[in-house]
Amino acid sequence: MSNTIRVGMSEIVVSQTPDLLMTLGLGSCVGVCIYDSLLKIGGMAHVMLPDSSMSKEVTNRGKYADTAVPVLVEKMQQMGALKNRMIVKIAGGAQMFAYSGMDHKMQIGPRNVLAVEKSINSIGLRISGKSVGGNLGRSIYMDLATGEVKVRMLNSPEIIL
Repeated sequence: MSNTIRVGMSEIVVSQTPDLLMTLGLGSCVGVCIYDSLLKIGGMAHVMLPDSSMSKEVTNRGKYADTAVPVLVEKMQQMGALKNRMIVKIAGGAQMFAYSGMDHKMQIGPRNVLAVEKSINSIGLRISGKSVGGNLGRSIYMDLATGEVKVRMLNSPEIIL
C-alpha cells in the first residue's frame, strides 16, 4: 500500500515505490524531483532560495538550491541509487508578484530556477523535464512506481513530466 508523503518548504525527502511524494503551493520555490528507475527510488526537494552564501549560518540545507540538490543526490545514493540512472525533473519558480522596474534581486522565482539548473549541471546531471516560470503557483506529485511527475496549476490542464 502506498503512502503519500508531503514534502514541506525547505524539506528533502527520499523514499521508494509504492510511495507518492507531493509538495503543494510552489510559488517562487522550485520542486526538484530525482528518480532512479531501476530501484524505483525517488526524492524531492522543496527549494526556497537560490544561494546559501548570503546566509550567516546554514542550518537547513534543504532551503537553498546550491545545498539542497547535492544533499538530495547524496540521500538517494545512500539508498543505492546511481547517478548515471538518475532522472531529474523540476517545477515551480514562478514570479508571483511583479511590477515594472522590479529589481533582479527581487525576482526570486527566476533566480531559483537558474540556481537549481546550475546546481544540477555542476554535479553532472541533466534535466529531462520541467514546468517553470510564469506567474502561477504549482503543486507537484511524484509517483515512485513510475517516476511520473504531475504538475497542477490553477485553471490549467495537468502537465505530466
